[in-house]
Amino acid sequence: MGYGNGVTRRAAEIRLDALLRTACDVIAERGLANTRTADVAQAAGVSQALVFYHFATKDRLLAQAFAYAAEQDLARLDAVVRSTAPPLTKLRRILKIYTPAGRTISWAMWIDGWAESLRTPELEKVSRRLDLRWREDLATVIADGVRDGTFECADPAGAAWRISAVMDGLAVQLAVHDRVISRRQFTEWVRLVTARELGLDPAELD
Repeated sequence: MGYGNGVTRRAAEIRLDALLRTACDVIAERGLANTRTADVAQAAGVSQALVFYHFATKDRLLAQAFAYAAEQDLARLDAVVRSTAPPLTKLRRILKIYTPAGRTISWAMWIDGWAESLRTPELEKVSRRLDLRWREDLATVIADGVRDGTFECADPAGAAWRISAVMDGLAVQLAVHDRVISRRQFTEWVRLVTARELGLDPAELD
């Protein structure tokens, strides 16, 4: 009997994972605001009732799908922070992950998530939590670099916010407005701002 329950639970977990992956694909195509539970159910080849069984509401479905996609990037970020690499190497890797070309989840989905967070409290909670993890991990690496003398920075947490804010703003322009700035400009300006915050030469971030 216990074995049967375990198999059933495992099947439900696999089905949930498949639903989340499908939801991410639908959201990427239709946008968060235009995604319906019926769209996800149809794309997954399941009933809408099963979608509601797993998520209860459309808002919960959207929030969990967004988190599912974002966690792929955050897993890569966490791996960098936990590694034994020196702070400067970790910083270079974090900047690379954060760039539009480096992220697994598209910047369009992040921008979409921020916009929908204004109207969807459940999504706002998820978006805030994921955003803060980026800032906190970056601040941790900066603080480590200050301690070992690699960086010069009196306020690692503030520097992390300012660097992230510049990257977010440039990424929005790059993702939304075609040919307003180039990927090369994005990379150069982020390196310049980061170097100024941490007392580095921009060339050290190449």
